[in-house]
Amino acid sequence: MSKESVRPTRMEMLNTKSKLTLATKGHHILKQKRDALVPEFFKLVKKARDLRSQVDKEMQLAFKSIAIAKAFHGDLFVEMAAISSQNVPEIEVKTRNIMGVKIAEIKGIDVKKDLETRGYSIQGSSAKFDDAVEHFENSLNLIIKLAEFETALRRLLREIEKTNRKVNALEYNIQPDLKATIKEISAHLNRLESEAFYALKVTKRKLSKAQETAA
Repeated sequence: MSKESVRPTRMEMLNTKSKLTLATKGHHILKQKRDALVPEFFKLVKKARDLRSQVDKEMQLAFKSIAIAKAFHGDLFVEMAAISSQNVPEIEVKTRNIMGVKIAEIKGIDVKKDLETRGYSIQGSSAKFDDAVEHFENSLNLIIKLAEFETALRRLLREIEKTNRKVNALEYNIQPDLKATIKEISAHLNRLESEAFYALKVTKRKLSKAQETAA
């Protein structure tokens, strides 16, 4: 609040006190929101870390399995089998709400398939190639889930930072300024009251002397 714009009146005092009450309530609500989001953020951090580890392990198995399948069947078979796949995996995105923050829920569609729906011919294939396909399907499922967690983490982090800035602004700038303004107006009104009281006493004294002289 600009001190030049402050009018030291009782009405301004009431308005400033009202603003302080509102700022105090807002500060309390925003602190509650921040304090609720932070544990949720760290919970997701742990899940994302664990899931990232699972992705790394599954991808290692997938690349190892596909190398074995290529050695057994040849590169051409693997490439033709990949091209023949009919159902391309898709994702479905929904949202959920955490303390007013919209978080994406990402679900993979047609990621895990059985042997009949994978698209390539079972004849001429082998368990080695099927294992490689299964490991890649598992990897993709985990990657989609990891994408959900990491997207949620970015959204939560942005919201926590934004909320924290508002909390700090209210706590260290707005509320102290309003309190200082109230103090200044109160001091000014007290001075005016003291001056009015002193003027009244002087006036009474003069009237009293005037009455004595007249008598």
